Amino acid sequence: MSTSKETTTDSIATTENSQTQQNQDPVTTGENVLTIEDIQKILPHRYPFALVDRIIEYVPGEKAVGIKNVTFNEPHFQGHFPGRPIMPGVLIIEALAQVGGIIVTQMSDLQERLFVFAAMDKVKFRRPVVPGDQLILTTELLSIKSGKFAKIKGVAEVDGQKAAEGDLMFSMMD
Repeated sequence: MSTSKETTTDSIATTENSQTQQNQDPVTTGENVLTIEDIQKILPHRYPFALVDRIIEYVPGEKAVGIKNVTFNEPHFQGHFPGRPIMPGVLIIEALAQVGGIIVTQMSDLQERLFVFAAMDKVKFRRPVVPGDQLILTTELLSIKSGKFAKIKGVAEVDGQKAAEGDLMFSMMD
C-alpha cells in the first residue's frame, strides 16, 4: 500500500515541478510577450489592418515573433475568394511588417517615429493561408541606416511550413 501511495505522491510532485518549470518560462510569465493592448500602444494600425494578435517572443533590437489568428470573419475573405477563402499575400507581408515594426519602433532612439514600407525584396509565397490557420510571424532586424531606414528578414509559417518570406525595408516618415 505504502508503495503505491509513494508513487502517487511522486507523480503529483513531478507534475507540480513540471508546471512550476513551465510557469517560469519567459514566454508564459509575460516577459518578452506583448498582448494586443501592448501592441496597440506601439503600432498605429487598427481594424481592419491590425494584423498581429500577440507577440510571443521579443528580443529588443534584434527579433520579434508574433501570432496572427486567421478567421473567416475577416473582411477580405468576402471577395478573396468566394467559395475558397485565401488570405491575400499582401496581408501576410503586412502582418510580417507589423511584427518587424515592433522591433524598430521600440529602439530607444527611434521611439515615437512612424516607419512605413519602402521596399520588399526576395518575397516568395509558399503555401496558401486559409481561415483556421495560425500564422507564426518571425522577423529579424538585418540593419538600420542613419536612423531612418531599416531592413528586416521575415518568415511566416503555418504548422511549421513556410507560407511566405522576404526582406522588408522601412523608411522613417518626417
